[in-house]
Amino acid sequence: MVGLPAAGKTTRAKELAAAHHALRLTPDHWMIPLFGNAIGDFQRPGGERWVLEGRLISVALQALRLGINVVLDYGLWGRDERSALRWLARSAGAACHVVYLPVDKNVQLARIAHRQETTPHQTFPMSEADVDAWREQFQVPDAAELNGGEIPAPPAGWPDWPEWAADHWPSCTDS
Repeated sequence: MVGLPAAGKTTRAKELAAAHHALRLTPDHWMIPLFGNAIGDFQRPGGERWVLEGRLISVALQALRLGINVVLDYGLWGRDERSALRWLARSAGAACHVVYLPVDKNVQLARIAHRQETTPHQTFPMSEADVDAWREQFQVPDAAELNGGEIPAPPAGWPDWPEWAADHWPSCTDS
């Protein structure tokens, strides 16, 4: 799943998981029970979010090797994240499908406000300034990603995608 907060990723991930008898892994469902709803380390590299995502990716890879379908209900804002995961899925012998859900800013803000009003204990605080900053950071998937095309080489300085992934998601192990 690829998209910004309140794009509808979790709703779509639930549908996909049901349709494909898949294990759905959603970091947001773990973050608040484990760390509270402060967003402080949400963006910081090496913060709790990245450690949790790395462990869930490790679980996903184990499941794929067992022949279990997996839906990663992440935001995956960056092309490098998506490329690394596509490579890791293929290395586990699985097909990988990038599902992108765009969202209009006004719709996004309305959904965020609704969440904060109705289920504040299940969401993170998000301001319009946060949303604007995130929209600037987000890299929209290109046609090659969406169509399962060739996976690009890792960024300069990285010998391969597994090493990049282990650095980005500190707890991501391929075992």
